[in-house]
Order: sequence, then C-alpha cells, then structure tokens
Amino acid sequence: MALLDLNALRLATVAQEPFRFTVVRDFVDPANGAAIRDDFPNIVYPGLLPVEATAYGPKFDELIQELQSDLVARVFSEKFDIDLTGRSVMITVRGRCQERDGRIHTDSATKLVTALLYFNDNWEPDGGRLRLLRRPDDLNDIIAEVPPDSGTLVAFRRSDCSYHGHEPFVGVRRYVMINWMASTFAARRELLRHRISATAKRTFAHAQTA
Repeated sequence: MALLDLNALRLATVAQEPFRFTVVRDFVDPANGAAIRDDFPNIVYPGLLPVEATAYGPKFDELIQELQSDLVARVFSEKFDIDLTGRSVMITVRGRCQERDGRIHTDSATKLVTALLYFNDNWEPDGGRLRLLRRPDDLNDIIAEVPPDSGTLVAFRRSDCSYHGHEPFVGVRRYVMINWMASTFAARRELLRHRISATAKRTFAHAQTA
C-alpha cells in the first residue's frame, strides 16, 4: 500500500512567483508518519547525511523505495512542468539542527527540483519553521512559512531566486530531502561532499563524548 498521497500532490496549488513551489500537508498520513518516525535513522549530530550512510527500519526503507519510483518522478514532473523521469535522484536525511542552520540560500544549479518531507510530531517552537522568501537578505520577507510537522511536503523548482531558510533552532528536526539532479555526475559529487562532511561531524561528535 502506498505511503505517499500522490493525488493530494496532483490537486495541490503551485505558486508561480517568485518561484514555483507547493505545500502538501498529510502527504504521508498520520499513522504511516508515526511508523516512519519510529524507523527514522537515529542521528545524533547536525548536518545532512546520504540516506545510504544511515541505519533505519523497514517502514523508513519502504518510504525511500517509494520516493525513488518512476511514478513519483512522473507526478513531480507534471507538477513542476519539467521532465524528471530517468533523472538521478539524491536522497539525504537530517535528524538534528544546530544554531547556524537555516541561513537563507537557494539550492545549487545542479538540483532541478527539491522536495522536503518532514517527520516531527506537533511542531511548537518558533524556530525551525521553513520560510519561503522573496529576498536573499531578509528572513521576514515571507511568501509562506511551514512548520515541519509530520507528513508535510514542501517542494519547489530550483531557480536563482528560490530563497528559503528558517529561524534558528537547536535540537531534533527530522526530514528527508529528495533532489532530482541535473546529471549523474552532479549527484555523485554532492553525495561525496555530504559523506565527507558526515564523517567529519561523526568524528567530532565521538571526540566530544570520549
């Protein structure tokens, strides 16, 4: 049985300006969201990790397999008017946030479409809420603000003005990021960068607790 409500994505409104994005709440229903949270990788340090560099349970694995399916690529293709079928897919995960995370940025040109799928139960803090922004220098010039509640999807077509960020938050903040990439080479290069960063952070975390 599918975990993702692709029909909800098909029906969702896509904002066109200043960049294309959509928000779908309950893209994963609450029951499946709870099961995925239980099987989410146990990540004790901040930073993005390649999903294959983590350990996780069967429900989370089911989610990852579905996200990489041709059907999901076709639906996102239709939604953002770009052919993603056959494109390399990069999936990374985050389990924790640090003070300096959330700075305003736009994704690199190697990424065609970015999708963020959150797995945090009943988000209450003011910080850590994703803001889609009009400008690169003002975190309060907000187009939309999205709490990272479990099952919520935020997806956008990358552009030079697809600015996003969030107010500082320190602690557990779980999400899966899916990127359809411009090329296989770009995907491999990005994954290598994340692996190197993850190794450094893991080494530092172990040193801190030794």
